[in-house]
Amino acid sequence: MEEHEFQCPYCWETISMLLDSSQSEQEYIEDCEVCCNPIQISVKFQAQELVSFRVESIEQ
Repeated sequence: MEEHEFQCPYCWETISMLLDSSQSEQEYIEDCEVCCNPIQISVKFQAQELVSFRVESIEQ
């Protein structure tokens, strides 16, 4: 597991989350722990090193 910080695309607060490096590509939705809006998260690992991390707002 690897800790990663990013900014919420809604409220701009810094959020910390644990990423599982055992899967090379992951895509999922998490709610912001501050404003509770849904965030689309896309993560890519190569040789268990983080190579891409993208967050996007989900238009409601």
